[in-house]
Amino acid sequence: MPGACYFLTLALRDRASDLLVRHRAELGDALRHTCQQKPYHLPAIVLLPNHLHLLMTLPEGDADFSSRIRMLKSVFVVSLRAQPGTSIRLNASGEANVWQRRFWEHLICDEQDFAAHVDYVHINPLKHGLVERVRDWPHSSFHRHVQRGLIPIDWAGGTEQDVGHAGE
Repeated sequence: MPGACYFLTLALRDRASDLLVRHRAELGDALRHTCQQKPYHLPAIVLLPNHLHLLMTLPEGDADFSSRIRMLKSVFVVSLRAQPGTSIRLNASGEANVWQRRFWEHLICDEQDFAAHVDYVHINPLKHGLVERVRDWPHSSFHRHVQRGLIPIDWAGGTEQDVGHAGE
């Protein structure tokens, strides 16, 4: 849907990997490069060791989130392959052994759905047991939301039950 907001999840093939947090600078560069080539806005994002969740709002008249995801994945892989010591292999089709082929997408249908998915993005590090408080995970738009006064620093109070199962 042109100009819409989508909730997206991208996962690594190796779910035991921490590649995304180890190479967060390269992923950030890939996000910025993709946005320069094919503009979008990220109202919420969280980077976890082996997957990331984001809300992507597209420009009016543009419904092509898939090409943005393809570009993001590709730019990230090219960047990794340029790093010494990384073992990125390509299969016969030229696909790298980094990302799962598919990704999850959900069209945000209203403000309530949007709010639930923003909460889901921000609660995810707590849900996965990576931190005891949402504010302790550095790789999240949660901090930007706190700075803008959209949510308090002690949001979720340190337990997943405080926000339920947002976005699921």
